[in-house]
Amino acid sequence: MGDAPRTRRLLHLLRGSPRMTGGAGVPVEGRDVLRRAITGQWRHTAGGSVLAAGHQACEALVPVMVGLVIDRAIATGDAGEVARWIAALAVVFAVLSLSYRFSFRLAERASELAAHDLRTELAGRVLRARGGAETGRLPGELVAVATQDAKRVGAVNVAVASAISALAGLLAGGVALLRVSVPLGLLVLLGTPPLLLLAHLLGRPLERRSGDEQERAAHASGVAADLIAGLRVLKGIGAEAAAVGRYRRTSRDSLAATLRAARAQAWHDGGMLILTGVFIAVVALVGGRLAAQGEISVGQLVAAVGLAQFLLSPLSILSWANGELAQGRASAARVASVLAAPPAVTGGDGTLPQDVRGRIRLREVTHDALRGLSLDVAPGELVGVVTADPAVAASLLRVLNRTADPSSGVVELDGVPLSGLDPAEVRRAVVVAEHDADLFEGTLLGNVTAAVPPDAAPDTVEAAMAAAAADEIARVLPHGAATALTERGRSLSGGQRQRVALARALATGAPVLVLHDPTTAVDAVTEARIADGIRKVRSGRTTIMVVTSPALLAAADRVVFVDGGASTAEGTHAELVHGDEAYRTTVLA
Repeated sequence: MGDAPRTRRLLHLLRGSPRMTGGAGVPVEGRDVLRRAITGQWRHTAGGSVLAAGHQACEALVPVMVGLVIDRAIATGDAGEVARWIAALAVVFAVLSLSYRFSFRLAERASELAAHDLRTELAGRVLRARGGAETGRLPGELVAVATQDAKRVGAVNVAVASAISALAGLLAGGVALLRVSVPLGLLVLLGTPPLLLLAHLLGRPLERRSGDEQERAAHASGVAADLIAGLRVLKGIGAEAAAVGRYRRTSRDSLAATLRAARAQAWHDGGMLILTGVFIAVVALVGGRLAAQGEISVGQLVAAVGLAQFLLSPLSILSWANGELAQGRASAARVASVLAAPPAVTGGDGTLPQDVRGRIRLREVTHDALRGLSLDVAPGELVGVVTADPAVAASLLRVLNRTADPSSGVVELDGVPLSGLDPAEVRRAVVVAEHDADLFEGTLLGNVTAAVPPDAAPDTVEAAMAAAAADEIARVLPHGAATALTERGRSLSGGQRQRVALARALATGAPVLVLHDPTTAVDAVTEARIADGIRKVRSGRTTIMVVTSPALLAAADRVVFVDGGASTAEGTHAELVHGDEAYRTTVLA
């Protein structure tokens, strides 16, 4: 991990927040996400809407006042009255300018805050101890949901404020036209609802295709991130062409979805332009006919034409807001799918006593590759678990970490079934250090101290670094342990990264520590030192090493050989090497 403050923030998210929903049997739908995004920022959105409505009302007043100037000032030739009306126009322009400025500021603030809240909620859901949000999704897809989709949902606040202001503008324009001519006013007021209905129908295809576009784009981002993370491995096995082909196919699918969404956007915008154009043309034609018949004055005709032109603005805003709402609904559905993802493990809210002895017991556990595995580890024992099947090791780690519950059998800690404990409580006592553990940006020391408990002994970090031979790394770096590491610790070699990750795991001082192949990239001499260091630093605390390293297994009190998902032999490393051919082949091959 990175530095301690970052870890504390992640742990805070891991525990969840009372505001969060989903993932625990509570359904979350797209409309719920949209409603919360708007109501959560209702003060800013309402303030922005009021100011934006004031801006639109002032815009509607401009042609009306110009018509009044023509009828009451220019026709009479009174220069003083002309000056007064011009001053009044200046005030109106000042008000509409300030209203627009501050309404946009409030709406944007609501948008950014809503998006930030969603990102925080999504991060909390992904990091929740019970898991499940990541199932079936690449990490890049989750990042896309938390960034692009959250931003689109937040932008709905701007769309809502804009739509309210546009409706206020249409209402103000309709009322003004009613004062000029009842037929014109009724035409606007009665014609707006059908126009809004047609706009909603035009937005349906855009909403569907926008959702597909975001889905494909997120998948492409996830594949790209996955390939970049494994770039060195791909080059090592000569699989660059296959990787390029995979990304090309994914990228083309994303491009096709984007083009479909762009076509839907074009049809939507074009359709709205035709609708609004026809509507304005009808208003202008009716106004011109009334003026030709002498039913309205020249000033009123100017006001009517000006109002007809003004109506283009709120109608265009409604068209834009309708498109934003369509895209926001699609993104909200994707956000909801993450928040409502079922947890990987259900049930269990028990707690452990403060002092955990560390007795681990598996009784006839079946899960994925495990087939009735039984294992008993005494408190303070250092046990090696050997298996030739990586799937067996992965399944064992999942049930010990309670990222999955066994389909049958029981996993116990100090006699308490893990299925009855809160997963976060399990991980307080049982720390599983997986083989592919990542390092994070920050200093070498910051990575090691990331998970050190507040009440740890002063020499905990120093002892952990020595045990993992990470102190040797610090001595050769430019600034020692204070040297900053690059992303994922790529400035270190593979063996150095493993040693730092092992030091981080040892520094937790967990009552039960499970290590999975922590020294596969380390030379034999250093591995022997690490084996001795693990035994010393973990003295009196339970440690399970899922490894095939002879050096580590020789340091274990006891070794359990798992073949076919079940325990087939146990004893010391020396006894099994001499007495079990399958074990000897697995360890020494």
